[in-house]
Amino acid sequence: MKKLITLLFIVTACSPAKKENQETQTLSSVVEAVTSLPALTDSQKAEGWKLLFDGKTLNGWQIFKARKNNTWEVKDGLLHCKALNETTKGDGDERSDLMTTDEFENFEFTCDWKISPKGNSGIIYRATEEFEQPYYSGPEYQLIDDNSYLPKPTDKQLTGASYDMYATAPKTLKPVGEWNSTKIVVNGKHVEHWLNDQKIVEYELGSSNWLKRKEACKWNEAKGYGLASKGHIDLQDHGHEVWFKNVMIKTI
Repeated sequence: MKKLITLLFIVTACSPAKKENQETQTLSSVVEAVTSLPALTDSQKAEGWKLLFDGKTLNGWQIFKARKNNTWEVKDGLLHCKALNETTKGDGDERSDLMTTDEFENFEFTCDWKISPKGNSGIIYRATEEFEQPYYSGPEYQLIDDNSYLPKPTDKQLTGASYDMYATAPKTLKPVGEWNSTKIVVNGKHVEHWLNDQKIVEYELGSSNWLKRKEACKWNEAKGYGLASKGHIDLQDHGHEVWFKNVMIKTI
C-alpha cells in the first residue's frame, strides 16, 4: 500500500497539469518583467525627456575613473547596488560609484529609489573625474535611512539635503523599503531638490550664502566643489544596498 501511495504521488507531481501550471507561472513572470521595463509617455517624449536606464543593461553608464567594481547590476528590471558582504570584503569585492557616460549642464533629472535599512547613498550632479572622489566636484542629493543610520546624521545630512550644505524644508519621506521619487533641477547656478513632488531645497551656486556655508562645512578645502558648469550624474556606492528605477533626464 505504501509503495502504491508513493507511486501515485510521483505521478501526480509530474502530471501534465502541474507542468502546464509551472510553465504558465514562468511565462507570467517573464511578461511581468517585460511590461515593467521603463518607457516614456508620448507627452514626456514631446517635452524632451530621455531615459538614462533601459531596465535591461548598463548601457550609458560607467564606473567612476574606470575603477574595479562588481557591485552594480541590473536585477529584475532595476538598477541595483549590492550590499557590502563582510564575508567577501577582502576577497576582490570592489566598490565604486556608477555615473552616466554623458555630461549634463542644465537639466531636470528624476528617478524613483529605495534604500535598505540603515542604508546610505546619494545622487551627485555635475560630477567630474578631476578629483579622487566625485563628491569633491559635484553637490550631492542625499539618500539615507533618516531614522536608523548610525552615526545619526545632522539635519544637513538627511534625505534630500544638499549634503552638509542645506537642510530640507519639512518633507514627506516614505519608509525604508518603499519607493520614493526624486527630482533635481539644475539651471545655471540655480538648484532645486524635490522629494515626492515637493520642493525641499533651493539654492544658488556661488552665492554669498552658499560660499559662507561651504567655508563652514567639510567642503571648505574641496577647491573644485560646485564649480563645474557641467558634469555626470553619479550614483553613490556607499557600501549599502540601494535600488533605482524610472531614471530619466531632460535638458533645459
